[in-house]
Amino acid sequence: MARRNDHSRDELVEMTLTAVEQFLAEKPHQQLSLRKVAAMIGYVPSTLINVFGSYNLLLLHVVARTLDDMGQTAQEKISTCTSAEEGLNVLAKVYLDYARDNPHRWQLVFQHSMNGQELPKWHSDRIDNMTGLIEQMLEQLAPSKDKETVIEASRVLWAGVHGITLLTVDDKLFTDTPVDGDALINNLLNGYLSSWQGK
Repeated sequence: MARRNDHSRDELVEMTLTAVEQFLAEKPHQQLSLRKVAAMIGYVPSTLINVFGSYNLLLLHVVARTLDDMGQTAQEKISTCTSAEEGLNVLAKVYLDYARDNPHRWQLVFQHSMNGQELPKWHSDRIDNMTGLIEQMLEQLAPSKDKETVIEASRVLWAGVHGITLLTVDDKLFTDTPVDGDALINNLLNGYLSSWQGK
């Protein structure tokens, strides 16, 4: 069993988060526990509490890295777009593709709960950055719309894309004919954006 002074705090954080991510590559977070995570890296659970503060915060760090991964991929893809409408479509595709490729990590993002505790600012900032991307592109599409209208539209789009992604990942679209999540998202975006812009 490793001792606390065998690794620096930063090394312990990286070891722990990497071990959890490797676990989530194969299995859902419901099969994890603080004791199991500690055993995976050769430490006792109390060491992880000392480093992260709680098991909830440990998982929140994994969620943050997942959001960072998605955000970095989104920024790279959007940087080549020539219009806001194309950017929104690319952003939605990144979201769906990430969820399909990393279902357990993606599910942890939306199933994790702080059990009434306030989200740390470092995490709420990440969420604001992602929703802010959608708002920026909507503002480019319709500069005359006020901020409240843009925020509402961004949440409608996010909710719609998230719902399609969730049903696609869980294979719960319940149709006799094959349905493609990408096609559903394109349908949603094209129809909603056209109506929202008054076309």
